[in-house]
Amino acid sequence: MTQFQENQEQIMTSLTDLFNKIDAYYKPQMEAEFSNISLSEIETIEFIAKTPYPNVTKLAHHLYMTRGAASKIAKKLLKKNLIESYQIPQNKKEIYFRLTKEGQQINDRHESLHQKFSQNDQVIFDELTDEAVSNILEFLDKYNNHLDSSIRKNIEK
Repeated sequence: MTQFQENQEQIMTSLTDLFNKIDAYYKPQMEAEFSNISLSEIETIEFIAKTPYPNVTKLAHHLYMTRGAASKIAKKLLKKNLIESYQIPQNKKEIYFRLTKEGQQINDRHESLHQKFSQNDQVIFDELTDEAVSNILEFLDKYNNHLDSSIRKNIEK
């Protein structure tokens, strides 16, 4: 095995370990806070809160799923009264989503939990130099773009 292959394997193993540990530590806290809503529904609520004119197409693109699957999640959230649909006068064909008061409360609780997680992890980030942060972000951006492209190619098949 070449040094390059060893480095790649070490990075991928470390990333896998990191995400498994993040999941093991934070997921139970999320599930305890949101016992009657799935994590994918929370992610959908977060996306709707942050996106101008969110619709099924944008939702499917963001969540890396088909429009049919995104539509199913939206229907669940509509049924739970966490989002509502609306149309704009300029485009009567397209249906958009926005949070209801209950959906906004869930999004606020979710953001609050993320702030708590961020505070817990701050000690590690405080140790990073600007150069280290720049290098990490550059790598993550490149790898994210690579994976995004690969996932989108598979979805389109």
